[in-house]
Amino acid sequence: MPRGLASGIHEIAMTTSPDPAPFVLTTSPGFAPWLASAGGSLAFTTYQAGKLFLLGVRPDGAPSVFERSFPRCMGIAVSADGRSLAVATQIQIQRFDNVLAQGGTSPLGDHDAVYAPHAAWVTGDLDAHDVGWGADGRPVFVNTLFGCIAEVSDDHSFRPLWMPPFLSRLAAEDRCHLNGMAMAEGRPRYATAVARSNTAQGWRDHRRDGGVVIDVESNEIVATGLSMPHSPRLDDGQLWLLNSGSGELGRIDQASGCFEPVALCPGYARGLTLIGRHAVVGLSLPREAGMFQGLALDRNLADRNIEPQCGLAVVDTGNGEIIAWARIEGIVRELYDVAFLPGVRCPSAIGFRTDEVKHVISIAD
Repeated sequence: MPRGLASGIHEIAMTTSPDPAPFVLTTSPGFAPWLASAGGSLAFTTYQAGKLFLLGVRPDGAPSVFERSFPRCMGIAVSADGRSLAVATQIQIQRFDNVLAQGGTSPLGDHDAVYAPHAAWVTGDLDAHDVGWGADGRPVFVNTLFGCIAEVSDDHSFRPLWMPPFLSRLAAEDRCHLNGMAMAEGRPRYATAVARSNTAQGWRDHRRDGGVVIDVESNEIVATGLSMPHSPRLDDGQLWLLNSGSGELGRIDQASGCFEPVALCPGYARGLTLIGRHAVVGLSLPREAGMFQGLALDRNLADRNIEPQCGLAVVDTGNGEIIAWARIEGIVRELYDVAFLPGVRCPSAIGFRTDEVKHVISIAD
């Protein structure tokens, strides 16, 4: 057991050549048992370090972490059966499919899934954030640069589907910092924006309390006064999101439009997936300067003597308690999205930085 770690805490140190420095992932004693009981695994991204992480449980019960590098990877969408991923990267929306047959053996070790890249749509640098699977099986995504929700296109950079009613036109100006999208039955249902700004980069002046949630179907603004909201998610009819500027996980009372905080998260919260009565929240460290400064998050953490962390927190949505956690130290300081892979115990993925992609060949039935 590594020095200084309590019994049951797992520490995994990894160095990925040619990265200049390693990162260390540490999990609480209850993290791997909880993940095993959830019946799946987790995928999460860091655009800051350009990595997709897959976090699962090995056959011996220890946590497994697998990572591959993709430039500025952001939103993740998982198909209902867990066999396909869509990932937003700097200039592409990429599709990955599990090429391992059920019960098959992976050449990469004790893995029961191998996600291989099979398709990509070149978008250009749109600062794509959240991603979802459309009803037709094609990815839709939040196009933050143009302030709209878009669909991938086979012959253009994107096809706009919707934009907030307060924007006067499509413009490559990141006017409101549209960032989050809640999907329902293959359609975008709600979206989050940092402000109702209609000027270039105007959202930056309203980070503390300008955030809104918008009903995509009706164009109505259903919640206001939020601080940099992210990651809206629908679960059992309830709309959950992260009020990132205050560090809170909560839900929207759809009758009153009020945000009801459930838990204070120990870090800048972005990335949310709901699994039964638990929420998994992505956490980032504050930046020394820039977007995270001057927010209520700093005061909220200081008042409770909480040190910010980078990693994942598993929150009991019934009482707001953090029941398990995973922390990352080293080159990774900021996360963006987290998603659940149902039915996959110990996932792996194929990237482009080595020649492994040349040797993973699958044949359709």
